Amino acid sequence: MKLNVIIEKDEAGYFVAEVPALPGCFSQGKTYDEAIANVKEAIEGWIEVMESKQSLC
Repeated sequence: MKLNVIIEKDEAGYFVAEVPALPGCFSQGKTYDEAIANVKEAIEGWIEVMESKQSLC
């Protein structure tokens, strides 16, 4: 699965990553590479939560 990720540097110098296709899926890191690694983990968690919600229906 390919997802677009938007990464911006905030006022404090952290890199903030957002996945527009997954509402509420955000992460950050002190470096660009750390933000990428963290957002990959956030995406996996987001998908797991959504799959578990579907199995409850």
